[in-house]
Amino acid sequence: MKWLALLLITLAALCGSRRAEATTTCTVTSITNVAFGTVDPTGSFVDTTATLNYSCTYNGLLGALYGTYVTACASLGADDLGNLSPRTMIDPSGDRMQYQLYKDSTRTTAWGTVANATYTARTFNMSIGILSNGAAVSGNLTIYGRVPALQSNLSPGSYAATLASALTSNALTYSYNEALLSLGVAPTTCQAGGTGGPITVTAPSVGITASVSAKCTVGTATDLDFGSVSGLLKTATDKTSLVRMTCTNRAAYQVGLDNGQNALGTTRRMSSGSGFVTYDLYRDSQRTLHWGSTLNTDTATGTGSGSEQTMTVYGRVPAQAAARAAIYSDIIMVTVTY
Repeated sequence: MKWLALLLITLAALCGSRRAEATTTCTVTSITNVAFGTVDPTGSFVDTTATLNYSCTYNGLLGALYGTYVTACASLGADDLGNLSPRTMIDPSGDRMQYQLYKDSTRTTAWGTVANATYTARTFNMSIGILSNGAAVSGNLTIYGRVPALQSNLSPGSYAATLASALTSNALTYSYNEALLSLGVAPTTCQAGGTGGPITVTAPSVGITASVSAKCTVGTATDLDFGSVSGLLKTATDKTSLVRMTCTNRAAYQVGLDNGQNALGTTRRMSSGSGFVTYDLYRDSQRTLHWGSTLNTDTATGTGSGSEQTMTVYGRVPAQAAARAAIYSDIIMVTVTY
């Protein structure tokens, strides 16, 4: 009985020493950049992923007999405007591209901070078992990024942002329970420790990048219908049509019109069998500026807005030799260069 009493006293003393000396430390070792690549402002959303790497270590006099259970919260900070939803990155012109970082692969739950009740940090657990005194146990979390679709205000160029490293931004907050023979449970939250915590440490900054390339798409071109014209063709007949297109905001473009399918040299002609009626197309209502397809010479120029734009095609059938009664037609190819 005396031996048993001495043993119990010794264990109690050692337990007291463990509580004074044992430590559990965790840190974020690295966060990879969130690179979205090329974004089409008129297209679909763009998804990417990044990785947050973390590591925890348990050190104690009786680390061989004790384990530790950790509940941790990884925070990702706001953008430079202080926003968590949506976050934005910026280009040299001051345009802002919206994006978001999520905790789940379905990209429904935004990843925020421990200080925000709406956009919360990502919580995770880990443990270090017995016989692991001084060992670093590592893990990682996937960051799910998305640039939403249809941001028509975006201009061509490179976009970037940095979620800065600070206790109020990217950080790891954790609490832990140290237990004999690893017979324990993790704390309920990262901010309610059992035998230790909460502790907050800074995490590395996070780089966010994306780019936008100039793009134009031609929507529709209305028919240029000169209507019923006297076969004598003694006076000019004028009509107009529209070309519709959508180009990236601030993207410079040129619209060219070819000479059609029945041209004689550079003279446009409508045909009906072996008969022809000449006509021409212009960039101005006075019909003085020929509309052709030679870049920087006779094309129509414009700058994209991100929304659909229209250009008016001014057509004229000039006075010319009489033509037999028939329906005359031609097809013009529209080319947009940007």
